[in-house]
Amino acid sequence: MISAGDFKKGVTIELDGQVFTIVDFQHVKPGKGSAFVRTKLKNIMSGGVVERTFNPTDKMDRAVIETKEMEYLYNDEELYYFMDNETFEQLPLEKEQVEDALPYLKENMTVTIRFFKGQAFSVAPPNFVVLKVVATEPGARGDTATNVQKPATLETGYVVSVPLFINQGEDIRIDTRTGEYMERA
Repeated sequence: MISAGDFKKGVTIELDGQVFTIVDFQHVKPGKGSAFVRTKLKNIMSGGVVERTFNPTDKMDRAVIETKEMEYLYNDEELYYFMDNETFEQLPLEKEQVEDALPYLKENMTVTIRFFKGQAFSVAPPNFVVLKVVATEPGARGDTATNVQKPATLETGYVVSVPLFINQGEDIRIDTRTGEYMERA
């Protein structure tokens, strides 16, 4: 159990049969009346965001989120298949559960899958991935003094802005948290 007065960003709670993570919170002490906690909660299953206020003494159950490292195998148009590296069991997931990681997902990549009560709800790629540039315009020779960028299509179909000196066929490192180009690999 956790009381509303002890809320912190990133804490997961069970509320009305749903699981929420605390995105933002604010302790409010008005001049008149009692104090309260204003929160912004994100539903981890549906992704919806709601705002709620709580009395600081209200108690909620903490939600236990499990994480597991799994290997992405392949997809068959409808489902994406992941393998547990310890038991070699395969876990099929729907596109909605994998959507945030899709721009960075390559076969045989190790990802982190989050579970609540045995049910997978999200897939997180590593913080940095190396992907091959499959299509980009050639850069003009000598035009490196300015920080001009151009679009590049990666092997996963993701389009990212890269510096002019990056050419087709090169491997580049992408930060999956921001979706931005980091460096040549």
